[in-house]
Amino acid sequence: MIVDGVFSTSFRIAAQVLLNIQPASRVSLPPPKPGQTYMLYTHIPFCESLCPYCSFNRFLLDEASARSYFVSLREEMRQVARAGYSFETLYIGGGTPTVMLDELVQTIDLARELFPIREVSCETNPNHLDQRLIDVLDGRVQRLSVGVQSFDDELLKKINRYERFGSGEAILNRLRSVAGCFDSLNVDMIFNFPGQDEAAIRRDIAMVIASGANQTTFYPLMTSPSVQRSLAATVGQVEYRREAELYHLIVEELTREFDLSTAWTFSRKGNHLIDEYIVESDEYVGIGSGSFSFLQGALYVNTFSLETYRRMVASGHAPITGKRRFSKIDQMRYRFMMDLFGLRLDKRAWKARFGRSIEQSLPLEMAFFQASGAFAENTAEAITLTPHGRYLLVVMMREFFSGINRIRDQARQAMLTVEPAELKRLQPYSQAKA
Repeated sequence: MIVDGVFSTSFRIAAQVLLNIQPASRVSLPPPKPGQTYMLYTHIPFCESLCPYCSFNRFLLDEASARSYFVSLREEMRQVARAGYSFETLYIGGGTPTVMLDELVQTIDLARELFPIREVSCETNPNHLDQRLIDVLDGRVQRLSVGVQSFDDELLKKINRYERFGSGEAILNRLRSVAGCFDSLNVDMIFNFPGQDEAAIRRDIAMVIASGANQTTFYPLMTSPSVQRSLAATVGQVEYRREAELYHLIVEELTREFDLSTAWTFSRKGNHLIDEYIVESDEYVGIGSGSFSFLQGALYVNTFSLETYRRMVASGHAPITGKRRFSKIDQMRYRFMMDLFGLRLDKRAWKARFGRSIEQSLPLEMAFFQASGAFAENTAEAITLTPHGRYLLVVMMREFFSGINRIRDQARQAMLTVEPAELKRLQPYSQAKA
């Protein structure tokens, strides 16, 4: 546990350095590379209520503001198409993307007109699981991911979800009503909430299994300063002393019915569909206020201000207000984390990509993981992980996403507003240089 704590702290510091985003203007996405496969992420930042554990860019739903936003979102999608990008997969996150189904449908339909989209993943909340959603999204969405977080009524009340989304039993019944209606039904869960004990986790696991969902994701609680403050006021102080114990319990119980797809994603035996675009996609374009793009070794951050977003898109400019270019070693560390999080690092693919072996690329990281007993297999072809190694990857991903959440905190505080006079100096979306 001491080693895990030191590792967690060390990686938290490294993530803060890695994710030090700098304000940017006169920036656009780089042109697409021939032969490169991209995924399109689309952010819908509206919710009917705000949860205290969430750091994503989100606002309470206002119909007029939301409709105006969807118009801008679709225009940004057209700008990305004019810049030469093409996508076969679309991931729609939030917020709650299904708060306005008519606008969502127009957005999905436009994406299919502009790009050869073959698969759409969309997030939603339990209260939207009804026949209308099934009818509207049939044929449009192949993967539906439902934010449940917990089936525990007392915890749902503390995190402001019980009144809006109903009891754990009501949520379970809603999940059962849509099971089998989509190629993939994923249930998003969170573990290690303050006060969450082993008995509560076991109940959550039993209800996930009973839901009929063919995939579930058990995320560790990921915090930022704002999340820690809001949780302290509603649930309690965040701590990590039982995280490893709870994680190993989840794996032990769930793998009786499910297979591990990533370090925290579980698929029903015979199913292997992962609703995590950053795992399956080397590079992706994000559109919408508060979205991120990762392209050619750089992270681009769209403005978190809805008004700035509207004005920049209307003026034909990329709504990017932050950027961080990663060094080659940073890119290798990122790929190392993502490959192992996906449970297998292909050494030959690594060498083809980076021009050197993994041992030559990251000798210190390899030595640490080897010494800590993280590798179940380390051959000339591949690396796989032991149970302890999988937990180390959970820690790395938790701290990486917590670093992303800190970026969101900073962006919300600054709102990085671009003034009208500056807008006139910005170049059009297709002409600006990265």
